Amino acid sequence: MLKTVPELVAEARTDLRCVDAATATAEVNENQGTIVDVRELIEVENLNAPHSLNIPRGILEMKITELVPDENHPIYLHCATGGRATLAAEQLKRMGYRKVTVITCPIDTVMEQQKLLSLG
Repeated sequence: MLKTVPELVAEARTDLRCVDAATATAEVNENQGTIVDVRELIEVENLNAPHSLNIPRGILEMKITELVPDENHPIYLHCATGGRATLAAEQLKRMGYRKVTVITCPIDTVMEQQKLLSLG
């Protein structure tokens, strides 16, 4: 029986760490983790989360190791609603990354919380 995307996402989340944007922001302020936006470039151009590194879901596995080479570096993934971020996080865990977190709230909430990041 084929699974729907919502079913895949729900199943993947049982094995992933998921947080809201406020929790992710607080943690990144402490641990200097990397926030990765897995949306497509056109989506980012239309609605930008400025403190996120954009690596579209379709090329994530090819790019992430050069941009985040440390398997123990905290990575926080987001997209527009959390679905693609969840599937991306599942792949990063399979690749060997150990501190992968999904931000599960809508993009506008992520953007609002990023205003509270302490950069530097």
